[in-house]
Amino acid sequence: MLSTLGPDGSATLRENPARIKQVNAQVESMGARVLHQFALLGQWDFLNIIEAPDEITMARIATELTARGTLKTRTMVAIDVDDFISAIEASGGDH
Repeated sequence: MLSTLGPDGSATLRENPARIKQVNAQVESMGARVLHQFALLGQWDFLNIIEAPDEITMARIATELTARGTLKTRTMVAIDVDDFISAIEASGGDH
C-alpha cells in the first residue's frame, strides 16, 4: 500500500510520530499483518508491505484508513515471482 498524508495527517504525525505504530496495530486488528514499512521521499509518503488473507480484507482496510480523511492510499496485489513463473508455466506460457 502506498499512502500520502493530507494536512491533518501530517500535523498528527508531527505531534505524535508513534501514531504510525498505532495505525499498524489497527491494521492488524482488521485481519492483516504489516510486514515492512518505509518512509518515502517524493509523490508518496509511505510504502507499507501488508499481508492480508484476501483482496476484500485489504479493500476494507484501505477504505477504513482513507475514510478518516488523513491520508490517501493506493493498493496493489503482489505475487511472489516464483508463484508467477509457476502460473505462467502451468498455463503453457512457453509458446
